[in-house]
Amino acid sequence: MKLGAELVIIGGGPAGCAAAVMAASVGINCTIIEPRDRLGGALWHIAATDNVLGGHRTGPSLATAVLADVARAAPQVVRGKATSVEARDRSVSVTLANGERVTGQHVVVATGVKPVQPHDAPWITTTAPLTLPPLTDADPTDAVGQTWLVLGADRPLGTFLRANPDLDVALLVPHPSSDVYKTEEIARDPRVTLIPVDVLTLDAEGIAQPGDLCGDQTFTNIGVTPIALDGIVRDPDGYCPVAGQHSRVHIAGDLRSACGQRVQTAMGSGAEAALDAYYAMRR
Repeated sequence: MKLGAELVIIGGGPAGCAAAVMAASVGINCTIIEPRDRLGGALWHIAATDNVLGGHRTGPSLATAVLADVARAAPQVVRGKATSVEARDRSVSVTLANGERVTGQHVVVATGVKPVQPHDAPWITTTAPLTLPPLTDADPTDAVGQTWLVLGADRPLGTFLRANPDLDVALLVPHPSSDVYKTEEIARDPRVTLIPVDVLTLDAEGIAQPGDLCGDQTFTNIGVTPIALDGIVRDPDGYCPVAGQHSRVHIAGDLRSACGQRVQTAMGSGAEAALDAYYAMRR
């Protein structure tokens, strides 16, 4: 067992980093549990951040500034994947995938979301197991002169186009009727061909039916699904609402619900979660 701190933060993305900075500002020592090699989470993969204060127009620019603030807060960082949370009357215990446990007085859970893969989408059938890279990981320098098959019209597509307004690429975008409202931003971009479908069949090579849709590269842009842990109260969609959790468990970031998943709201909720823990400790 690893002795944590007053506040244990699960997830080193925007919400978790904001929680650590806020905790330090009110004198709470904290531990961040993060499986990746660097903090910042999804910020490193967001091409444009037009709706974030501070003048940072790209995710990596914002991530660099955030990590400088976290460094000044000086939290302990534990590299590992959290699998479950156990909240008791006087403490919380977080179990890692390697069996180790990190303890503290309160926990902020900010594990966020992950891209939906084709086999989890009700409008897509797959003829063989297939895992595709998300559009957020796409390298625009590889796109010049290519045709890309992008499954789904989720928000990252608009972000990608805004960040690369002069990029010479053709995007084939099959999407279900439930995504129509998301297409308004991208419908007039001549690089995009929107293809409404009821059902899409995808083979092991990434070629889609109907119409033998294929591209030089294929990406998933279907949406996201929450990364929830055992021991946390979830709703029917797998998200973890703030209300109804144990009094020592505080939910932050995109894990809260499917609505309002933005960098700025995630950071605000992380700061708020740390303050909630602070006031609870003082009581």
